[in-house]
Amino acid sequence: MSESKIELKGSSFTLSVLHIQNGDVAEIIQALSAKIQQAPSFFKMAPIVINIAQLGDDLELDFSALKQQIEALELVAVGVSGATEQQKIAAKAAGLACLTESKSSAPQTKTSADGKTQVRYERVEVPVEVKVPSYMPAKIVRQNLRSGQQIYARDTDLVIIGAVSHGAEVIADGNIHVYGSLRGRAIAGAQGDSSARIFANKLEAELVSINGHYWTSEQLQQQSCDGAGFVFLDGEQLAVSDLEI
Repeated sequence: MSESKIELKGSSFTLSVLHIQNGDVAEIIQALSAKIQQAPSFFKMAPIVINIAQLGDDLELDFSALKQQIEALELVAVGVSGATEQQKIAAKAAGLACLTESKSSAPQTKTSADGKTQVRYERVEVPVEVKVPSYMPAKIVRQNLRSGQQIYARDTDLVIIGAVSHGAEVIADGNIHVYGSLRGRAIAGAQGDSSARIFANKLEAELVSINGHYWTSEQLQQQSCDGAGFVFLDGEQLAVSDLEI
């Protein structure tokens, strides 16, 4: 018998988790759509898990309708977490996986400002093939990036010798260095590296993200620094600091 060409192992990935407090699909989709509008490109085709721990045993949820509406927003509905046995049966019938949460991602009782729906990033257990990390030299790009352009540095750092314009996007599994103005979107630690950082001569980004934690331009402006600076992950929150020589 030939040796198997595949291997399944347990691992954890940072996924977007939709926490809901009621079963009103229209209300859920309205809140989720508003969240997506903050950074449409960031959420496009992003995998999402639906946490229903706060619904309780008695409340029924139309999983099929919710899944269809989520996918209509160009998200990928992966599965549900925090479900009862009866809810798991209904979720599976709708084509959703039932995921088991680790202790670090157990549901919390804190609700959003409107008391209805939350979207945040957490670690959930998903069976995947584990990739052994290897050293890769940084990807260096010598040009200004115009709106609509995207550069991705897989398994390494990304160095942009130039500016990143509004509407452009730079993504790296490691750090991002922009030796110019960063006005577009920058996503570092794309495969789960919490130590990744985003450096720029001028931080004016539409969106910055490290390992699934993100700020939009409004949030970044509230934390802006003078001149060159960098964004990093401080625990579970993003932070920004001046670059000091």
